Amino acid sequence: MAIKHVEFTKEMREAGYTILAPNMLDFHFSLMEKVFHLNGYNVEILKNDGPGVMAEGLKYVHNDTCVPALLVIGQFLDALHSGKYDLYKVALAITQTGGGCRASNYIFLLRKALKKAGLEHIPVISINMSGLEKCSGFTLTLPLIRQVISSLVYGDCIMHVANQTRPYEYAKGDTDALIERWNNDLISQFNQGHGLSQKEIRENMEKIVADFDAIPRSCERKTRVGIVGEIYVKYSPLGNNRLEEFLRTQDCEYMLPGLMGFILFKIDNRIEDIRLYGGNPFKKIFCTFLKKYVQKMEKMLIETISACPSFVVPSAFEHTKSLVRDVIGYGCKMGEGWLLTAEMLELAENGYENIICAQPFGCLPNHIAGKGMIRRLTQVHPGINIVPIDYDLSATKVNQENRIRLMLAVAGDALKKRAQQELLIAQDEAAARSCGGACGDCRKNVG
Repeated sequence: MAIKHVEFTKEMREAGYTILAPNMLDFHFSLMEKVFHLNGYNVEILKNDGPGVMAEGLKYVHNDTCVPALLVIGQFLDALHSGKYDLYKVALAITQTGGGCRASNYIFLLRKALKKAGLEHIPVISINMSGLEKCSGFTLTLPLIRQVISSLVYGDCIMHVANQTRPYEYAKGDTDALIERWNNDLISQFNQGHGLSQKEIRENMEKIVADFDAIPRSCERKTRVGIVGEIYVKYSPLGNNRLEEFLRTQDCEYMLPGLMGFILFKIDNRIEDIRLYGGNPFKKIFCTFLKKYVQKMEKMLIETISACPSFVVPSAFEHTKSLVRDVIGYGCKMGEGWLLTAEMLELAENGYENIICAQPFGCLPNHIAGKGMIRRLTQVHPGINIVPIDYDLSATKVNQENRIRLMLAVAGDALKKRAQQELLIAQDEAAARSCGGACGDCRKNVG
């Protein structure tokens, strides 16, 4: 079946075509949506979800395809069939990673679904840095890339401190209200051309961290949970059955690695390819320059959060990469590749030893670098508690949540045991200081 490739042209952009894009992270993507508006693209991030999205995905995509493809394409078709958009003045945008991951083929699957639905006249934009496809009406310019990265830095900063604040807030809703306030503030700054220079980004992040630190909260210890997995299912409420909402009901604190690490991983892969196999030296120079720029932004983020002792600080990409030097090869880079394994070790190192590994059906790289590495990770980091959760359109939410509850029960027991041990040690040390080691019971603690 021949698939028609309809190009998104400059004329379409100038005519104000609505460009639909799938959602993944509300805060990050709401800022990026505004960035694209500033650059002349009428982008709309889709928010539709529910059973209709899944039904559309299963109708137009083969059910052996990975879950993210079913959901993303289902979200597109559900939106197009909603009657909300002019079907002759709309385009679709989707990222195309390149390499062996099936995410490289989503764009073909989407065009195939459009043909099946009688909508093959709708242009599809490939957003990629691999030169896979180009279109005259959409270009990733350096200013646009810079602004997108700025949005990701803000998003990572707010996500990181908000997730450490929300579980402990005295007044429920304070954290979410502050997120909304900063969302409106940053969008207002973007509209005025502000908030994008490195100086302004640092100043904004310092205020963000200070604002979240000022929220009144308790000092109790709660079970800490890390979330890793295939990037869409890890972040998207549509992809993971609203995992974050569920964890909030379980009285625990959860942590997600930021998007900056994934971007650096993708850039670093291009450099590793040339190191391992050879390639275009100019491509290496460009990727090295881009990596250094993103790392400068990452360093700014880390320094800003480090200034506040209340928060756990995210690890630098190079440190995260070093954690798997003797665990998995850097040539393992399909999908999330070695980064998935590294993020589990990073989370465990930062105190989030209880980890949910989100496994979407059909994602082979994720199963290899995630579930397939669990035994090795327990050897490298004893005490790590990993539960792989399969996300499939046929999997029941009850089963997924029950498996997580079991993991949290094990984590809760470990937390209580650790607290008891720390209490006993503290009591012994106090006794040793009070008697100077004269009694035999506490002499072992002296010195």
